[in-house]
Amino acid sequence: MRLILVRHGKTATDNPEKCHGSTDIDLSEEGYRQAHRLAERFRHQKIDAIYASTLRRGIETAKHIAAPHNIKIYSAPELNEVNFGQIEGITFEEACGLFPEVTELWRCGSTSICFPLGERFLDFVERVSAFTEKLKSHKDDDTVMVVGHGGPYKVLLCKLLGLPIDHYWQFKFDMASVSIIDIYPTGAMLGKLSDTSHLTRD
Repeated sequence: MRLILVRHGKTATDNPEKCHGSTDIDLSEEGYRQAHRLAERFRHQKIDAIYASTLRRGIETAKHIAAPHNIKIYSAPELNEVNFGQIEGITFEEACGLFPEVTELWRCGSTSICFPLGERFLDFVERVSAFTEKLKSHKDDDTVMVVGHGGPYKVLLCKLLGLPIDHYWQFKFDMASVSIIDIYPTGAMLGKLSDTSHLTRD
């Protein structure tokens, strides 16, 4: 099976440094242009199923890609971004002043972090990992696309590649990027990570 991970486009925020995990914000004008570029990239490629997070930035990006294929988008709340709780809507630096113990764990890549009034990291990992059960319903030669967020994709990479979850912090997914994992009965292979070449094509 080929699994394509597409991160949503740029979002309509006054500051891209703010933590928008579970906050349901739309794509920006640039984000919609990026979604169009993604649609063009996949217009003539085989896609058997598309899953999207329930957050608007994921759904809108998925709609653009799905339109030329006339394919249904399946809802995947398991792949929603982490809930930052009281850190939602503020920058990391602002959070350092308000929640120094939490942000120090975050800075160190600790898996024991629990966001204030938000999600415990290990609960987030369990939630995202549950999505892999849905992949078992697909055939070996299917191409399955997921449209969503960077945080859950880091978890999926660790899960599918058999890496300890503390390697989560070593992956980065750019806005509107494409990553590809080929999944075999014996394991998975990362073929492409955070590719944005479609955004610079004429």
